[in-house]
Amino acid sequence: MVVNQSEIINNTTVHTNVQISEHLSDILKSIPTEPGCYLMKDCADRILYIGKSKNLRNRVKSYFQIKSDHSPRIRLMIKQTRDIEIIITDNEREALTLESNLIKTNKPYFNILLKDDKKYPYLCITWSDKYPRIYITRKRRNRNKLDRYYGPYVDVGLLRSTLFHVKRLFPLRQRPRPLYKDRTCINYSIGRCPGVCQEKLTSTEYHKTIEKVAMIFQGRTEELKELLTLQMYKYSKREEFELAAKIRDQINGLDQLTGEQKMTVTDSSVSRDVIGIASNSKMASIQIFQMRSGKLIGRLGYIADSEGINDEIVLQKIIEEHYSLVDPVEIASQILVQYALPQAELIAEWLTEIKTQKVQLIKPLRGKKSDLVDLVTRNATFELSRITNSHEKQLLALEDLAQLLELNELPRRIEGYDISHIQGSDAVGSQVVFIDGLPAKQHYRRYNIKSSAVHLGHSDDYMSLAEVIRRRFKRWSRAKSELDDFEQLKHREISTLHLDGMNDWPDLICIDGGKGQLSAVLEALRELKLEEDVNICSLAKQQESVFLPGEHEPIRSDKNQLGIILLRRLRDEAHRFAITHHREKRTKRMNKSRLSEIPGLGPRRIKELLSHFNSVDAIQLASVKELEATPTLGKRCAKDVWTFFHPSSD
Repeated sequence: MVVNQSEIINNTTVHTNVQISEHLSDILKSIPTEPGCYLMKDCADRILYIGKSKNLRNRVKSYFQIKSDHSPRIRLMIKQTRDIEIIITDNEREALTLESNLIKTNKPYFNILLKDDKKYPYLCITWSDKYPRIYITRKRRNRNKLDRYYGPYVDVGLLRSTLFHVKRLFPLRQRPRPLYKDRTCINYSIGRCPGVCQEKLTSTEYHKTIEKVAMIFQGRTEELKELLTLQMYKYSKREEFELAAKIRDQINGLDQLTGEQKMTVTDSSVSRDVIGIASNSKMASIQIFQMRSGKLIGRLGYIADSEGINDEIVLQKIIEEHYSLVDPVEIASQILVQYALPQAELIAEWLTEIKTQKVQLIKPLRGKKSDLVDLVTRNATFELSRITNSHEKQLLALEDLAQLLELNELPRRIEGYDISHIQGSDAVGSQVVFIDGLPAKQHYRRYNIKSSAVHLGHSDDYMSLAEVIRRRFKRWSRAKSELDDFEQLKHREISTLHLDGMNDWPDLICIDGGKGQLSAVLEALRELKLEEDVNICSLAKQQESVFLPGEHEPIRSDKNQLGIILLRRLRDEAHRFAITHHREKRTKRMNKSRLSEIPGLGPRRIKELLSHFNSVDAIQLASVKELEATPTLGKRCAKDVWTFFHPSSD
C-alpha cells in the first residue's frame, strides 16, 4: 500500500509531497513524544541525516508536511528517506550529546550545514599514520577517525606562516613519501627532520613531538611553553646542555610566533572564543576569534545556509557543530556570542560536560566584552560582503554569457576542452569544469589520445578533439537511446548519492579553437545523436572570437565584457591543464626510452629502477653497489646499467 498526499497518524493529518511507503507510515505512527535522536536512512540503509528533538514525534512529522520553506536540500533528503531509526534519551541534553557523537561517527551527507570546506583551509594531522604528517587542506576528507582537523582558518597566509615557523622549531616529517629508500635526505642532516623515512626514532617518540605541535593549533601555547621550560631545566640539571639549548630555542621561537599577534586584551586569565554572525537572505558568515592568554591566536570562519532561518538558530547550530569536532582542551572557558541562544543553558551544560570544566555562554551587553563581539561581528559583515560581491560578479558573468550565446538558462556547469602535443607526439586532451563561474577541479579529466592516426610527425587536433568528445559523451548517448526521460536525467540535481554517475551534464561546452575545431566536435556529437542536446561554442585565440554552430562569422562581442572574460578563463585553464599533462607524459616517456636501450632491461626492471632512484639522472650517478641494491636487478644487470652510462670506463 502506498499513501498519496495524506495519511492519518495518531488522529493528526500529515500532508506530504512525496509518496510514503507502508513501512515508513507505520514508523511515523509509532514515534514517541519523548526526547531523543532520529536517523533517516535510504533504501540501501545508509544514514542520510541525524537530528535531535525534545519531542521526536512532532519533529519527524514536520518533515513530511507540505511547507514552502523546505530547502531543496531537505526536499531531496525526504524524497530519498525509506526508513527512520529512533533512539530515546532521558532528556534533551543527553539527546544533544548523542547527536554530536553519532554525527562524528557516521558523517551523514545531509548533516552538512556548513560549507567551510569550499572556502577556508584546515590544518590536518594524520594521527592514523605511524609517523603523522601535517599539511593544509581545504577538504575534510575524514580519511580516518584518528586524524584531526584544526580550523577552518580565515587567514590562509597566517596559517602557512605559522606552519612554516613550526617546522623550523620542531623536527618534523617534511615529505609525504621518502625521497630515498635506503638513506635519509638533507632535511635530516640539517636537523629539520628526525629521519622518519629510515625510522631513526620510534613512532612513540615522534608522536610526543606531534603532541607538542598540536598544542599550538589548539591555542595552548602558554601551556606548551611551561612544559618545555620544565623539560629544559631537567636537561640542564643532567648537564645535557645541547638538548637544553634546543628547548630554549623552541621557547624563544614560540615567543616570537605568538608575539606577532597584535590584538590583545587586558584580562589574560581567561580563555575566550568570541563569535559573531552577519547574514543576508541566503547565506550567513560566522567568525570565531580565539583569545588565549590575552592574545588573538586564531581566527576561524564558516559560511552557512541561512535561507528562512533566524540568526540565533544558525548561530546555535554552528556552535553545536563546531565544538562537536574539536578536542575538549580546545573549548574555551568563556564563549561570547552576539545573540542570546534559544537553548543557551543546555549548550553550556553540554560543553561543560565535554570539557569537564565549567563553560560559560555569555551574551555581553556592555563593556570590553561587548566591544570584542562588535569587532568580530564587523569582521563577519566584511567577509559576507566580500563573498556576496564575488558571487554577484560571477552571476553577472553567467548572465552576460547566457545573453551573448542566447541560452535559455544560466550555464551553471561549463566545460572547456583543449589538445596538447609536440608534432603529434604524446598527444593528450583536457576537460576542465567551471561551476557557477568558478573552477571545480574535482571534475577535471585527462585524456590520452588513442587514435593511431595521431603520432610523432603527424598531428590532427580535429580528430583528437572528436575522440575526446566521443569518449566524454558515450554513456550519455547510450542513456538517450535507452531511456524515455532523457531531459529529466540531464537536469537531475547533482548529489553524491547518485551512484550511476549520470549527473554531470554540461550547460555549455567551450572548445579551444575556431570553426574547424567546432565542426569536428559537432560531427562527433552527430554520431552520438546529441548534437541538438548540447550547447556548444568555440573560442579562437587571436581575436578572442566566439563561433557558434551553423554560423560562418563569429558573434559580435567585446573582448572585455564579463561573459567573454569568463570564457577566456575557462579556455586558459583548459590549456594549462592539457599542457601540464602533456609535459608529464613526455618526461615519463623520455626517461623510459633511455633505459629501454640497455640490453637485458625489460619493463619490470625499468619500473623498479625508476621507483628506487626516482629519475634517470640519479640512476646515471649511482655506483654499481647502489644499483645492485635495486630489487630484482641482480649483479650482472646492475653492471650492464652502469656500463651503459659509463662506456669510456669499460
